[in-house]
Amino acid sequence: MANKDLRDWINGVEAAGELKIIKGAEPKEEIGGFVDIYQRQMGNPALLFDDVPGFPKGHRIVANILTSVPRINVALGLPPQASEMELIQWWRNYMKHAPSHPPRAVNGGPLNENVLEGNDVNIEKIPTPVWHEHDGGPYIGTACMVVMKDPDSGWLNYGCYRIQSHAPDVAGIMMSPGKHGRIIMGKYHDRGEPCPVAVVAGMHPALFMLAGLEIPYGKNELEAGGGILGEPVEVIAMPRTGLPVPANSEIAFEGYIHPGDKVQEGPLGEWTSYYASGSAPEPAIRIATMMHRNNPILMGAIPAVPPNDNTFYLGTYRCGAVWNQLEAAGIPEVKGVWAHEAGGSRFMLTVAIKQLYGGHAKQAGMVASHCHAGAYCNRWTIVVDEDIDPTNINDVIWAMCTRCDPRMQVDVIHGGWSSALDPMCYDTEKDRRNSRVVIDACIPFNRQKTFPIIARASKALDARMRAKWANDLPKGF
Repeated sequence: MANKDLRDWINGVEAAGELKIIKGAEPKEEIGGFVDIYQRQMGNPALLFDDVPGFPKGHRIVANILTSVPRINVALGLPPQASEMELIQWWRNYMKHAPSHPPRAVNGGPLNENVLEGNDVNIEKIPTPVWHEHDGGPYIGTACMVVMKDPDSGWLNYGCYRIQSHAPDVAGIMMSPGKHGRIIMGKYHDRGEPCPVAVVAGMHPALFMLAGLEIPYGKNELEAGGGILGEPVEVIAMPRTGLPVPANSEIAFEGYIHPGDKVQEGPLGEWTSYYASGSAPEPAIRIATMMHRNNPILMGAIPAVPPNDNTFYLGTYRCGAVWNQLEAAGIPEVKGVWAHEAGGSRFMLTVAIKQLYGGHAKQAGMVASHCHAGAYCNRWTIVVDEDIDPTNINDVIWAMCTRCDPRMQVDVIHGGWSSALDPMCYDTEKDRRNSRVVIDACIPFNRQKTFPIIARASKALDARMRAKWANDLPKGF
């Protein structure tokens, strides 16, 4: 299957039975309502909205894109039926070997089919939903890439930040402190210069995933994307800023963020499930050029109460990244990592280990809660024994209830990396910090030989039952 752009991915998920087409839903309320309902349960199909009232036929919106493992697998070129743990191991292997292909500059591509400049720029011609009832307006950028170039090193960063449509040629951008785009913008503004920026609002979902992940500072997300797709990402230079964007993109626009130029941005219902950040003045993008394919498709990844499109795809990546970073820090015998969807794939981590020494569990918890992939907005880090499935929340809570003495096995740490999106962030005015808890829910190391035996059938008995009574046992046993 071709795997170059968003349309290839849509064809792939439709072939896998993972797409539903809805015609006639209006963008101010109904499209967001559909997405909210479909996101309430993992595994519901992706949604492609067509015949949007008030817009030309063929101008479409795709959402609920990555709330199933099969759809993530299709984006990464894996068999749709690969399991969650296979997906985590794929990410681990990908990050260890870091395959990459530098982007390849081309003279043109589908994005060049419509080029608008000056008074012809109008991002409002793209059907853009108000995703939640209380949002401050339509957001053209939820599943987007924001392109900026470091003025010192020339490094190109492709990050994912929320982009609100304000006027035909004005968009607002919200970037949390510490994020790469905010750092780059600050370098231009410290010199009194405007910051060039390009926004891509429809691309291959694998590129969107990379834009939203913790790719290390100085690394080019499109090079990593080429490693996933198995070939260089073809790029064209935006006419005014020269910033390179994927030539097969659906929609892109470019412009400048001038020092002190802000618009009232938000609110947007966020991945933390709340309108925690409210509305505030945020940097304005003054748009110089807009480009789009014929019959453009806007892609949305909508933050909401978990499960949601904005966090599910992050979970398996984060599990692989935390796992690798634990091993890189010298933590032995890590048996599993899971970023729980109920915590937006950030607030809650579970790490399973085979204990080798006293303090092993606490060491693993401390590192997991503050390594780069696990630090942002972390609140709960739970370490369990290898017999506990970290993806099974009942097993995890059982371990917390029966193997943890809070006097010795619970630590509260202050001053963690957080965000204004966190409704419990205690330092929203300065550098946005939070407190976090590390829970050692492992059998105490010095009691491993004397701890009570678990009242559950052995694996050997399970195997004998499966061999003799397979047709009478529960599905999946």
